[in-house]
Amino acid sequence: MKTFNLAAPVDPADSAVAHTVGDVQAAVSRAVSKGLRVRTYTTGHAAATFGPMHDALLIRTELEGGVRVDPDARTAWIPAGTLWGAVVAATSPHGLVAVHGTAATVGVVGYLLRGGVSFYSRRFGLAPNTVRSIELVTADGQVRTADAELLWALRGGGGGFGVVTAVEVELFPVASVITGASFWPVSEAGRVVKLWRDWAREAPESVSTSLRLMNMVAAPGRPESITSGQVVCVDGAIISETPDLADAREVRDGLLGPLGKPVHDTWRETGPEAVLATHMDPPNPVRAFGDHMLLSDVDVDAFVRLAGAGSPLLSAELRQLGGAVGRPHPEGGALDHVAEPFVYQCVGSAADPEAAATGKRRAGLIRSELAPWDTGRTIPSFVGSFTQPQGHLDAEQVVTVDRIRQKVDPDGVFRGDIMPNATLTS
Repeated sequence: MKTFNLAAPVDPADSAVAHTVGDVQAAVSRAVSKGLRVRTYTTGHAAATFGPMHDALLIRTELEGGVRVDPDARTAWIPAGTLWGAVVAATSPHGLVAVHGTAATVGVVGYLLRGGVSFYSRRFGLAPNTVRSIELVTADGQVRTADAELLWALRGGGGGFGVVTAVEVELFPVASVITGASFWPVSEAGRVVKLWRDWAREAPESVSTSLRLMNMVAAPGRPESITSGQVVCVDGAIISETPDLADAREVRDGLLGPLGKPVHDTWRETGPEAVLATHMDPPNPVRAFGDHMLLSDVDVDAFVRLAGAGSPLLSAELRQLGGAVGRPHPEGGALDHVAEPFVYQCVGSAADPEAAATGKRRAGLIRSELAPWDTGRTIPSFVGSFTQPQGHLDAEQVVTVDRIRQKVDPDGVFRGDIMPNATLTS
């Protein structure tokens, strides 16, 4: 089966594509009869985080039915295998948004259950907290709607519970947004990174941004000013729950004004459907590797020295957290908040072994240099590979989640899908 990350192919013992719930049940039954474990995925964006599959049947979910929006209840029912682009297309006409990711091509279910962080998250919280109901097929082949205990565990608990076939998510009113990106030459990185870091700590919750040091590849619509050399980019979204954008304009000016004139700028007033294009995630499969940490602070000099001029990485990113992301949610799941103020992640090319090796050496240097600010915690949706340090659950949560997992999968049919740090036993 193909994955979005072509540098992380999968090689299961058996495979199946599921278009209906019955297909999922049949695939689970086949796996059990053959003594195989069951693994699941939709697009394979996170393929590098998958463990070995030599003993598994891999189910690719592409369930039929389409997105059903209830604008009065402000909810959407989404079949497994749906991509975020389809959800945004269905909700935007109603003036509603889901707490979706930055790429239209990412699968909904994996993002939601792995702690997705959105450009809406500082206002509305982590994506798992917006999940209201989950339908899944468990190891006994039964279709069930998760009860309160299982729903809590599924939302960030690290996988290994069953094959999710549909989710219901809460939607939020967003009438209009200001979204886009500004670019400066890498020679301005030290100044821009420091100003952005200091602004990010005190910014209102209506805005979410990221800062990236980037080596951008040429593409249609991209001017030479941002592809002829490394750049520093600030992008994001500022939301308004009413058509009046006066407050959003003030936030935009407070962010971009002190940063000075960019070499290229795409910020604009628009509808929420435009937010999916803001981060410029690749629309087609790539060969890449990544790394990730949660940081208590940013050492600007160290970050710019290693991720700036001369870096072979495609992108070294700092994403602004805080706001609703940092507050425990009273009805949230196992991963209901992230206390750290910044996400760090990098992406490098794995087009060939030499490029991958060079990039990974630089990623290792950055990890080492930022170690004093690395909290040891992670967000599963940002983790770059199965072997990297992971720590999104505390010890008590691991015990509780593992107990719930044992109840629904006592024979460990789905145990191969469990993320590191999310179980007591392998």
